[in-house]
Amino acid sequence: MVQQNITPMALKNNWIYLLLLVSVLSAVGALITGNFIFKSGTAGMGILILLLLFFTKEKPDRTSFWIMTAFLFSIAGDWFLSHMKGNAAMFTEGIALFFLAHVGYLMYALRNGRIRWGFTGIVLAVFLVFYVLVLYPDIHDSVLVTAVLIYLLISCFSLGAAAGIRDKGLVKGAYVFGIFLILFSDTIISLKEFVGYESLNFLILPTYYLAHISITYALIRKALAGR
Repeated sequence: MVQQNITPMALKNNWIYLLLLVSVLSAVGALITGNFIFKSGTAGMGILILLLLFFTKEKPDRTSFWIMTAFLFSIAGDWFLSHMKGNAAMFTEGIALFFLAHVGYLMYALRNGRIRWGFTGIVLAVFLVFYVLVLYPDIHDSVLVTAVLIYLLISCFSLGAAAGIRDKGLVKGAYVFGIFLILFSDTIISLKEFVGYESLNFLILPTYYLAHISITYALIRKALAGR
């Protein structure tokens, strides 16, 4: 009978992935109950996991603090959108907080790579056409018009920078997928809020929570690979 030894690193790896499972369960709880504690759980657990990785690695990735900051602003932004009840000012403030979250994602990607300008140009062109033809005609608040445009721009740059990170394989794929899901979820929100198109509303929250889980998974993979 061959006895298998469980190394401290293997044990640590298992605990980290169990914590990621808590994020998944939190997302399920949010979808079922709508409770804000659950709704903030995917980003909150992401922060906890990244902090644990930072303080247990011999050579911690200091750029991960940009993702922690992004998750923190996401929680704050989600609180504003969850409690706005038709209040346009709270919606604008929520957009501002999610803008700061995208600054975090963008800075993380730039610290680990560079913007892919060709790809970014294509994404920008598509979403600027979407903004001008679909969103702009139905936004009648001057402040909101500007806020939505600025948020759209930072979202596209975040995705373009994600596509240019130096990591390979699942690390890069999961990170890019996470940023894409945020952009996808935000696009559906804009259709709901400004155009009144609600057929895709069921995808807003699942894609948003999956984005946090995917980004956290990417950084776990990177940290455990010792990169």
